[in-house]
Amino acid sequence: MTTLLYICIGIVVVAVCTAVVAIMLYRRSVQRTMKTIENMLDAAISGSFSEDVFDESVLSAIEAKFAKFLSICSVSSKNLLAEKNKINELISDISHQTKTPVANILLYSQLLNEYELPQDTSTCVKALSAQAEKLNFLIHALVKTSRLETGIIRVTPRRESVQKLLDAALEQIKPKADAKGISVVMEDTAIHANFDLKWTIEAVYNIMDNAIKYTETGGSMTIKVMAYELFCRIDIIDSGIGIAEEEQGKIFTRFYRSPTVNTQEGVGIGLFLAREIIAAAGGYIKVRSHDGCGSTFSIFLSMDT
Repeated sequence: MTTLLYICIGIVVVAVCTAVVAIMLYRRSVQRTMKTIENMLDAAISGSFSEDVFDESVLSAIEAKFAKFLSICSVSSKNLLAEKNKINELISDISHQTKTPVANILLYSQLLNEYELPQDTSTCVKALSAQAEKLNFLIHALVKTSRLETGIIRVTPRRESVQKLLDAALEQIKPKADAKGISVVMEDTAIHANFDLKWTIEAVYNIMDNAIKYTETGGSMTIKVMAYELFCRIDIIDSGIGIAEEEQGKIFTRFYRSPTVNTQEGVGIGLFLAREIIAAAGGYIKVRSHDGCGSTFSIFLSMDT
C-alpha cells in the first residue's frame, strides 16, 4: 500500500513538473511570437519592413500578409497624396486666376455705389458687391485651408497668454455682436497655454462668428476659461438656435451647412478651418448642443511646456 502511494505521488509530481515546463515553454513561445510581431510593427512604422521568414509557419504567413497589406497601404497613400497635391495646385491656380477679376468687380461695384442710382439698380449693385465679397472670402479660405493641410503654412505653438488671444478675437467680433444687440460676457484670465497666436485668433474668431451669426437679436455669448493639468479649456457658450445631435459630427467637415441655416450667410468652411488650426497645435474642439437650446464649443489648448 505504501509503495502504491509513493508511485501515485511520483506520478503526480512528474505530471505537475511536466505541466509547469509545458506552460513555461508555451509562455516563452508566445513571448517570442509577440516580440517578433512587435519588431514587424516597428519596422513597418519606420518603413524598413521586409519578409525574412520563408517557411510554412504561422509567422511566415503573417509576414506575407503584413507585407501585402503595407504594399496596398503604400500605393493608396501615394495615390491620395497625388490627388491632394493636384487639388491644392488647382486651388492655387483658381486663386491666382480669379484674384484680379474679383478685385475689379469689388472696385467697380464700390464706384457704382457712389453714384445716385435708381432703387432697383442700387439693389442689384449691392447684391453684386455682397456676392463678390463672399466669393473673395471663399477663395481666401480655400487657399488658407489648402496651404495649412500641405504644411506650406506652419502652425508654430509657443507659450502665449490666453487673455491676449481672446481679447484679439473679441475685438474683431464685437461690431457684429453690437449690431445684433448680443451681450458678450468674459472674465479675465491669467492662464497661459501653447498655441500659435495668429492662427488661433482666426480659429477662435470663426467659432465666435458662428455663435453671433446663429444667435437671435438680444441673445448672449459667454466665454469661460479653465485650466487642467494637460489642457486649457475655452468654452464659447451662446444662446442661439442650437445644433441637432445627428449634425454635430458633420459641422467640422468642409462646406457642410445645415439645411436649417441655408438662409444665413456662410460657405461652411469656418469650423473646418478652426478644427485644422487647433489640431495642428496639438489641441482639439468639442461641441455640446441641443436644438433650440444654444451651443457650447470647447477649445482645448495644450498646456505642455
